[in-house]
Amino acid sequence: MKKFQFSLESVLGYKQQVLESLQNEHAILIQKMRQQEERLRQMEESYRAWNEEFRQAEMEGITVAEVMRYESGLRFWEKEIAQQRQTVLQCQQEVEQKRRQVVAARQETASLEKLREKKQEEYRKAVQKGEELFIEEVVAAQKAMAALSALDVDIINLHAAGTAAMMT
Repeated sequence: MKKFQFSLESVLGYKQQVLESLQNEHAILIQKMRQQEERLRQMEESYRAWNEEFRQAEMEGITVAEVMRYESGLRFWEKEIAQQRQTVLQCQQEVEQKRRQVVAARQETASLEKLREKKQEEYRKAVQKGEELFIEEVVAAQKAMAALSALDVDIINLHAAGTAAMMT
């Protein structure tokens, strides 16, 4: 019997490539999201530091111009932080969308792999059955040969001479 060949092997290979590509894209998006989250954390830390510096300066006594400078700086950081939060949210949404694509691709690949395993098992059973039938034929032929030799029949010229003896 010929070697097992899955008819959808090329489709499975393509689906595996797509899955791998999606997984790579997902990993890149996760890395980008983490970088943006870290940037947000740093911005929030800068805001807190600026605010703390402002509070300290207020306790020591500062001019109106300095108060305006600190408040302007705080408003700047608030805007930057709000924009960065939007960026982080957008990154999180992209990561989730890509994750869904990865899950769908993984399911498609898994179903094809299960089908291949099922077909391979069917093939293995068919090969085993063929081997069993071949063994049965060999055993049957050996029994027939033994029966013919017990009758003292010329097996090579059976068609010409031995038919009458076999009938009795």
